[in-house]
Amino acid sequence: MTQPTPGKGGYIGQAWLVILLALLYGGGLAGVENALSGKIKANKRAETYSVIPDLVPGSDPDKTDEIMVRGENAKEGLVYRTRRTDGSHVGWVLPAAGQGFADRIELLIGLDSGVTTVRGMYVLNQRETPGLGDYITRADFQDLFRDKPADRPLAVVKTDPAADNEIRALSGATISSESVAAIVNRALANFREPLRALAVERSPGNARPDEAVE
Repeated sequence: MTQPTPGKGGYIGQAWLVILLALLYGGGLAGVENALSGKIKANKRAETYSVIPDLVPGSDPDKTDEIMVRGENAKEGLVYRTRRTDGSHVGWVLPAAGQGFADRIELLIGLDSGVTTVRGMYVLNQRETPGLGDYITRADFQDLFRDKPADRPLAVVKTDPAADNEIRALSGATISSESVAAIVNRALANFREPLRALAVERSPGNARPDEAVE
């Protein structure tokens, strides 16, 4: 016995049902994301402050300033100005993000006050391939960026580095390694000069009478 074939109206009804379910599901996900966005943001901020002393040695997280800086691309971005316990300016923590092999990667870049040296790098968020790309979160990889020059682009190599601006790629995760270096390079190219200018403007010799000397 043959089954009756749905008519045109039946197909349209099924299509609208699928569309309706998709909209409800998408709306539900968006609602959950919006509800959690504040908590996620707060958690990332807390994590950032927890790693500031490692990203910029000598920094006191309690003395950190959050400032908006206009990059070379004319867009403003949040930057953390780090200080020693005595209030003197010791460096910067620059948030940066970009596309990795699998998904978006978020970084924190520690810099000295003159933006000449990378003091540290930390992967704040990533969704790279487990067991391969996610090795960018390991301390031994992140430490490769420590004390690298901040005034020249970093290059990823597959052999032992022969120059001070070279980073050895993770075995089996070259693309993820290159993505991290590219994110660092773009962030530095965008904020290097604005941060240097800001450091000069607020140096002891240029401080305004009504502001504290850094």
